[in-house]
Amino acid sequence: MQDPIILPETKDRVTLFTALMPQIRELLHEEHDPVAAMANVTAALRQTFDWHWIGFYRVMGAELVLGPFQGPVACTRIGFGKGVCGAAWKEEKTIIVPDVEKFPGHIACSALSKSEIVIPIRDSDGHIAAVLDIDSTVLNDFSIVDAHALEQLCELLQPLF
Repeated sequence: MQDPIILPETKDRVTLFTALMPQIRELLHEEHDPVAAMANVTAALRQTFDWHWIGFYRVMGAELVLGPFQGPVACTRIGFGKGVCGAAWKEEKTIIVPDVEKFPGHIACSALSKSEIVIPIRDSDGHIAAVLDIDSTVLNDFSIVDAHALEQLCELLQPLF
């Protein structure tokens, strides 16, 4: 059986995530404040991948509230189940959107965003405490490779919630 074909972009992402994870672990080592940790994570992701928007939304009551981010101004509050972030919170799973124009109820904070990935982060009780939201100006920019790596990254943040 032949090995599966891995596109060059996928190989590059694997290499970048592999190099980034030790830096993230070091940034989070002995950090106890979730806001400080989220701020450094967004900066590290932005420096590594230069995606259009990278940020966190924290669960506060019945809505997601904007947390640390890198990129242009963003939506401040998102309701449960609304948009991609709210859907990831409601469904409690990572959502990859290849084309945001085709996602029912997409919240357009920036007309430049073309694709999106959202990863939920659980607290110590197993409830969703926040989501990591990343937007790209490129259609179909995110894959299972990104989902897997970003889920691992978000697991490193879980003890802070």
